[in-house]
Amino acid sequence: MILIDLIIRYNIPFLLSNALYMSKNRFLEYAVKGIQKLKPYIPGKPIIALGRELGIHHALKLASNENPLGCSPKISDAIAHLDLSRYPDGSGYELTSALAKKYQIDPNMITLGNGSNDILDMIARVFLAPKDESLFSQYAFAVYALSSQAVGAILKIVPAKQYGHDLEAMFNAITDKTKVIWIANPNNPTGTWLDADALHSFLKTVPQHIIVVIDEAYIEYVTDTTFPDSRLWLPEFANLIVTRTFSKAYGLAALRVGYSLSNPDIADLLNRVRQPFNVNALAQKAACIALSDQAFIQKTVTLNQQGMQQMQQGLENLNCTLIPSRGNFILIDFNQDVSKIDFALQKKGIITRPVANYGLMTHLRISLGLEDENKKCLEALEQVLNEN
Repeated sequence: MILIDLIIRYNIPFLLSNALYMSKNRFLEYAVKGIQKLKPYIPGKPIIALGRELGIHHALKLASNENPLGCSPKISDAIAHLDLSRYPDGSGYELTSALAKKYQIDPNMITLGNGSNDILDMIARVFLAPKDESLFSQYAFAVYALSSQAVGAILKIVPAKQYGHDLEAMFNAITDKTKVIWIANPNNPTGTWLDADALHSFLKTVPQHIIVVIDEAYIEYVTDTTFPDSRLWLPEFANLIVTRTFSKAYGLAALRVGYSLSNPDIADLLNRVRQPFNVNALAQKAACIALSDQAFIQKTVTLNQQGMQQMQQGLENLNCTLIPSRGNFILIDFNQDVSKIDFALQKKGIITRPVANYGLMTHLRISLGLEDENKKCLEALEQVLNEN
């Protein structure tokens, strides 16, 4: 109780969650089995948390893969005068229509979510039940496991191949109990990716009654011509769901808006469990404007390419081991427990992302920032490594 009292006093939410998880919860036995052993998702540390903990109020956050440019400057004026006393359009008509026009698809193929995480949760609720198998790769995005476990599904984790998806091993892991396969491309937190031929061949081998989710949260950052745009395969694969988000390249992380593209029958099922008004009015309007400002996206992609080159070169100069990435972040293997490195960077006002929750105990994930921010991070890291 003393620990919990201290945590509450200093308002450290992620520690509170873990402390409550480790303590005996008097209602634990009444929870459904999938929830009983579920550990809560731990997000990147907010800047305000560093202020509470270390008194550092002007930190540089490179922990959550956010867009350092923010969002399109056209958005602020458009959402400033929205009537906040009215419920949003529950159908998301304007945003759905804008997405349908962008991708030249039937609007009935679209499901809107409170971030793409919301969509992932819907997929688990619709297609997974206790004793069903949910199949995904080691080091894949944590929400696949969380959403699957919450509905009581069996987690089937396939060992990674060079930090990424081993599609051959994933196919061999399919059984008659497999109901959903999750693939992140590019993958978070590793940054690894699958090319078009490999992924398309995999989809052709998967039985059509198994749902395949391709999570493309970072696809806007990819310029590689061999990289697949999985939405183009929707007419070919009725069991395919493609998820995307406005939180990354579009810079709308605070508003939480994502979506999925699938055949209308799947979208119909997802929309049956979608919560009313799950995407708020500000988010819907901002997302519509963001879609129309492709010049901002191009500026974002160019900055990301420059930042990736800058960070890769700087980290190589520090003799760091990098995992190649197609996202807006880099995963670094320091070949040692990184808790001290992470804390030392925090004391210098730099917030990065430890990924021990993925079993990567010696790795840090660093999001790409502006040129000056990347430089500041590299300088701080050099100092920390020299002190370590």
